[in-house]
Amino acid sequence: MKTLTQLTFDNRFARLGDTFSTEVSPQPLSDPRLVVASEAAMALLDLDPTEAEQPLFAELFSGHKIWSTAEPRAMVYSGHQFGSYNPQLGDGRGLLLGEVINEAGEHWDLHLKGAGKTPYS
Repeated sequence: MKTLTQLTFDNRFARLGDTFSTEVSPQPLSDPRLVVASEAAMALLDLDPTEAEQPLFAELFSGHKIWSTAEPRAMVYSGHQFGSYNPQLGDGRGLLLGEVINEAGEHWDLHLKGAGKTPYS
């Protein structure tokens, strides 16, 4: 099991470029606190469940702090909205903090909803 600082990021989506996303930093909360953590989700990341007890856990998963190897991105996409085609939709106030790769080689997206204004809010 890994600590928070040992997570391995492989930000494939960020490498697709600005056509698909925009680099955006989350708007940090002034006093982030953990309410609940999913041990099942932490297991998917190979993250030691005791890491949820660390103050850094709430800071990282709230966007108050960012992993040095994460690349927060607001994602854009196109589609139909309210019966009309819209060439630029997006995640609103959601951010892809980065993609974690676990020991099995699986990629897991870390998303933060309510991260502040994005170009697609």
